Amino acid sequence: MGTAVKKTISLPPDLAKEAESMAKEEGKTLSAVVQDALKLAKKERLGNEFFAMQDFWSRKAREKGVLTEADLKRLLKK
Repeated sequence: MGTAVKKTISLPPDLAKEAESMAKEEGKTLSAVVQDALKLAKKERLGNEFFAMQDFWSRKAREKGVLTEADLKRLLKK
């Protein structure tokens, strides 16, 4: 990672306590715990976006009668 950017965030007391406990249990800094949580949230969001896009194009394919790879090949030959 390059240079770090310092930010001040606010957390509800219970969430702050939980994050501090996690950091202590995992032998990490509070910053590392927050970074891990943000990375996980980003990964989850990207996964949700992928599945939404996949669902959209699957519906479009079904509308065109593309249900198998053979259907797709036939359509692409046109």
